[in-house]
Amino acid sequence: MSKLTALAVSIAVLGGVWTFLALNPLAGATLVWVGFIAWGCYFHSGADSAALQKTIAGMSYGAVIAGIALYLVSSGLLGGLGALAAPIIIAVTVFALVIVAGANLLSVVPANVYGYAATAGLALTAGTAGNATMINLTNPVLLVIISVVLGALFGMASGKLAGAIGK
Repeated sequence: MSKLTALAVSIAVLGGVWTFLALNPLAGATLVWVGFIAWGCYFHSGADSAALQKTIAGMSYGAVIAGIALYLVSSGLLGGLGALAAPIIIAVTVFALVIVAGANLLSVVPANVYGYAATAGLALTAGTAGNATMINLTNPVLLVIISVVLGALFGMASGKLAGAIGK
């Protein structure tokens, strides 16, 4: 079996397993789509142990920074800035996504951005922007981080499975 076919089979099988888990026993604690983003991030980052670490660290960092932005926007703390409040908050927090790229674990800027975007997208579409400080599964930051860790681990597992069946 070719390496490509082995990878396609392993991702198909484990993708089905991930989807079942995320939609059934882990429903409410994980997000299928965020897991797949982390899975892809793992592969585009090199599909090795460093990629696993950088995917989890970068996407989690992005989620936390998005949580800070969500808190600041929804709290109204900078409401005196009027229509400029949200753009200024976004500008400052997005700067924080990139400026840390000198740190090895946060050097994959797209991973940082994926975590930020997934968290903001979830919060804005689900109406949970104000939950960014909650210590429960309504917090979009926590949901994204849990999904990132599991998705990246599934990415690693699919690579290993592909290696095993492709021989």
